[in-house]
Amino acid sequence: MNAFLQELFHVGLYKRSQGRVTRQVTCAGVIAVLAVGLWRLSDALIDWGAAVQFGVPGALLLLSAWAAYRLVNVPAFADFLIAVEAEMNKVSWPTRTELYRSSIVVLVTIFALAAVLFAFDFFWRSLFQWTQIL
Repeated sequence: MNAFLQELFHVGLYKRSQGRVTRQVTCAGVIAVLAVGLWRLSDALIDWGAAVQFGVPGALLLLSAWAAYRLVNVPAFADFLIAVEAEMNKVSWPTRTELYRSSIVVLVTIFALAAVLFAFDFFWRSLFQWTQIL
């Protein structure tokens, strides 16, 4: 915890050119989640007046945005994000046609499995209803 607090007040960027996109997206995601929570807080503070309703969440948003920005530059977390970006660059992404074909296969398989399960259910339900009549 002490290292994180020291990192909060550090101004430099850790490994500036590595994992840049992943760090930016992670920071934006953390800020977006915090912004939604603070928006809900501002709804809860509606009875306190406009200064409190928008001032407190606004100040907290600025503080949490700075903390999120610094979080993605903590060496251990930044190294993880750098490794994630390196692994994502190794992935061979499918083309649009491959994606379309694969999606069709998945959908057909799901509907076929649903039909088989419906048939089993219908069979066993009919059998049990028939045995109750006898």
